[in-house]
Amino acid sequence: MLAAAALAQPPKAARSPSVEDFHGTRIVESYRWLEDPDSAPTRQWVEQENRYTQEYLGKLSGRAAITERLEQLYLYDRYPGFTTGAGARAGYLTRGVRAFYLKQTGLQNQPVLYVREPSGDRPLLDPNTLSKEGTAAINTFSVSRDGKWLAYAVAKAGSDWIVWRIRDVATGQDMPDVLDWSKFSSAEWDARGDGFYYGRYPAPAAASALQALNENYQLCYHKLGTPQSADRVVYQRPDQPRWSFGGTASDDGRYLVIDLRSGTSVNRQLYYLDLTQPAAQPRPLITEFYAAHDFLGNRGTRFYVLTNYDAPRYRIVEIDLAKPERANWRTVVAESQDTIKQAQLAGDTFVLNYLHDVAGRVKLVPLSGGPARGVPLPPNSTITLGQGSSSIYAVSGFTAPETVYECSPAACHPMIPVKLPFEPAQFVTRQVFVASKDGTKIPMFISHRKGLKLDGANPTLLYAYGGFNISVTPAFSTFATAWMERGGVYASASLRGGGEYGEQWHQAGMKQNKQNVFDDFIAAAEWLIAEKYTASPKLAIRGGSNGGLLVGAVLNQRPDLFGAAIPAVGVMDMLRFDRFTIGHAWTSDYGDPRNPEDFRMLVKYSPLHNIRPGAKYPATMVTTADHDDRVVPAHSFKYAAALQSAQGGPAPILIRIETSAGHGAGKPTSKRIEEDADILAFLLNAVGS
Repeated sequence: MLAAAALAQPPKAARSPSVEDFHGTRIVESYRWLEDPDSAPTRQWVEQENRYTQEYLGKLSGRAAITERLEQLYLYDRYPGFTTGAGARAGYLTRGVRAFYLKQTGLQNQPVLYVREPSGDRPLLDPNTLSKEGTAAINTFSVSRDGKWLAYAVAKAGSDWIVWRIRDVATGQDMPDVLDWSKFSSAEWDARGDGFYYGRYPAPAAASALQALNENYQLCYHKLGTPQSADRVVYQRPDQPRWSFGGTASDDGRYLVIDLRSGTSVNRQLYYLDLTQPAAQPRPLITEFYAAHDFLGNRGTRFYVLTNYDAPRYRIVEIDLAKPERANWRTVVAESQDTIKQAQLAGDTFVLNYLHDVAGRVKLVPLSGGPARGVPLPPNSTITLGQGSSSIYAVSGFTAPETVYECSPAACHPMIPVKLPFEPAQFVTRQVFVASKDGTKIPMFISHRKGLKLDGANPTLLYAYGGFNISVTPAFSTFATAWMERGGVYASASLRGGGEYGEQWHQAGMKQNKQNVFDDFIAAAEWLIAEKYTASPKLAIRGGSNGGLLVGAVLNQRPDLFGAAIPAVGVMDMLRFDRFTIGHAWTSDYGDPRNPEDFRMLVKYSPLHNIRPGAKYPATMVTTADHDDRVVPAHSFKYAAALQSAQGGPAPILIRIETSAGHGAGKPTSKRIEEDADILAFLLNAVGS
């Protein structure tokens, strides 16, 4: 390893102790001044740290060759999925006589939205033309039911803030409408295509847009051709400033179903608005946050809802608006041993995307009842449903990028075959189940080149997330491919806190149970060592956001277990996370530092507050971005400064701070390649042969 001693010592951040009392416990913090991203001292520190990091990386051999190979691995056509009000969807949407899909070619920074018409395919929206650096991205889009209008949201420099515009699909020209200060929102068109529903926050002060708390969400209706100031507020809750809302229009155009969200909890309240009554007000359907409820569709006044009430792995119930009490709910699709990850009502068929030990399985169930029919999609894959379709799916895996499939009752085939710049058959993937500290079996996929020797000498990268009901399922990345080409083992563990096995699995890794997540991760690492895949000096760990918190926590608990670590855009300060942007929403998963019981749990594992001076930490490169307005960069700034000061061993502690980028979504290909090359070179130097 290129030792830290090969360079000058890392920049020393000035220590300016501040003391805050939490429920009678005095917490001393030395680097709170780094919370101000625009102050002169912070900007100077960022410049010094980036210079130090680049000097270190510049001395690593093979970095240029790594960059070149990553560029080669991007040389294929990609057809990514997209996000709608119903969540992730396969990247092919039919509206009237038109179909819409995203395509990204080679080193193109951002995917382009295409429209397919009887006369042929043409680009409809190219975000690559919106900024020279390729940092403007399509965050989400929605097409009116007749296919005439496109509402699209653009995010710049990785920010969660989006700006909505409307494009005439036939002409490719934009309307004058511009909708600002929207975030975490989809667009839901009304049945006539006259306008759409979307969510927004009040405009923040310009200087605080990237850090200010996001409160007082509003669900609004925008009519085409009118200014945003004329938008009608459909629903708001000034009595609950931290709630947010989403709207889903029923296929028959009669109802708007409003889901109320408190934090990031899966639990929802449901209200509905009868759009046939001009003066109607939203009426309550489910008025407590006791379970997850997702509206799938209706037949007249009978609503079909996916819920985990009395069914931790989810079921579908029918709710009659005439008698909506829980005692009158009728189960249409019962809970099974597998978790329902996605569900939709397409025509007279429920399309159900199950997780069977982390891999996707699709079944079709008639609305009228009867046996389910399986869909023959590739095994050991992540499957995403196409919007409103029982025949379109996206499929991806560790060696297969997202590919759109079309299915008949007899078979499935790729709609557009993908020609890859590498040979997937050179790699193998297996799934194992690892016993955690309390005996719980944790699923983990392991991928590597064929013919691997189990001699304990293989550089291995272990990835996980473990939170917010998010399932870690098979996924393709050029980074993992490049890592495996160089002899590396890539392991992906599905820890408690995720949604792989339903709500009980989620709750087993949240709030007071958060230590289970760290125990699961440590158990996965120890299994890889015990089974001779690797050894501690050869084992690297990586995670982002909540996964960055995971990496930071286990580094404090077991610094001896790992040879390198990449905590990315992590939530590192568990005592102040709720004070910035949307951080308050995470209390539903983490607990609330203002609550004495939650505080006592949070302070035990908070990465920033458990760094041990003089401990020998492994080679670590913290990554963040200056425009991250979800997990503000202060988390990583303070953590990196404290870790550099505490390091008692010879391994380098670096922080890589991306500019004009955010939490990760919409990052251009050029920046992805630069970052991946830096991380791959760093890891190979730390744990490689």
